[in-house]
Amino acid sequence: MKPGERKLQILKLVIDDFIDTAHPVGSRTIAKKYELGLSPATIRNEMADLEDLGYLVQPHTSAGRVPSDLGYRLYVDTLMRQMSLEMNERQVIRNLLLHNIIRVEDVIRQAAELLAGMTQMIAVVSLPQFKKTKLVNMKLVRINVSNVLLILVSDTGVFKNIPMELRDLEQQHLDRLSDGLLDALKGATIQDISVKTILKLKTHLPEYGPFIDYLIPILRDTLRQLDEVEIRIEGTGTIFNLPEYNDVDRARRFLETLQDTDTLLRLFDDVTPRGITVKIGNEIGLEPFRDSSIVASGYRINEDTCGHIGIIGPTRMNYGHVVTVVESFRQTLTEIFSGINL
Repeated sequence: MKPGERKLQILKLVIDDFIDTAHPVGSRTIAKKYELGLSPATIRNEMADLEDLGYLVQPHTSAGRVPSDLGYRLYVDTLMRQMSLEMNERQVIRNLLLHNIIRVEDVIRQAAELLAGMTQMIAVVSLPQFKKTKLVNMKLVRINVSNVLLILVSDTGVFKNIPMELRDLEQQHLDRLSDGLLDALKGATIQDISVKTILKLKTHLPEYGPFIDYLIPILRDTLRQLDEVEIRIEGTGTIFNLPEYNDVDRARRFLETLQDTDTLLRLFDDVTPRGITVKIGNEIGLEPFRDSSIVASGYRINEDTCGHIGIIGPTRMNYGHVVTVVESFRQTLTEIFSGINL
């Protein structure tokens, strides 16, 4: 049952106060701080009703009350006021676009550092798996008498270097072979590049048949290994400044979970570029995260793939501010990878 307007107002004030102070909130605090025209006794009764409804909990019988996960969920969905960014914060994010950053890895590194700094929480920024992106360029480059470097470039701007032993081909022949491979493979996702596709090249470049046969197992084995996700985490040290993580064992379990890439990525499975996803406490489904929340979104890289961006912090976070910051970074990163300049 959804509370009435007066209960909703009191619930919002309790959550706002708890976010600011990290201390349980009592009826006298609400009566003194806010001009509601209600007595402490009336506020106390309303808070007791909110506790019965599951929106507040009382840690100790003599203490005030704190929000439950259900209370935070109602707050985020109904009561929260999304904030506006300060001018200097907007400029910091805008600078991501203005700086001449060539490497995509540098973009996500800087984005994660800025996110962590602006929220004082843990920031996670990821790129899609390289094998799910599209090939836009490739080059065979001789680096010495016996070694060649195969460079693959995806539509995200990420590139992979594959060293191989290869003799008897001068750079001009490597260039022709590179151009042929690119014509055959350009526009395909990395994971869809097949041996059959590469073999067709032998029809167009029969003189390079033996070298193409040599390249096929190298390419096949290398592409199978491109399963990793480019991911950046910043701000892990900040949790030790928060009362929710004062317990050393809890903080250790929390950090160990963050270091498990597969587990961390599963937290973003249902996150898309369409809007902001907020997961609160037990909604996350991980015991070390029971006192934490995640605010996340996706940002578009091309029509088929997206990266993810998120903030992990205590359930007692300033949701209005964090949602606004994540949304601003989502828009900025989408613009960066769409080639839009402000």
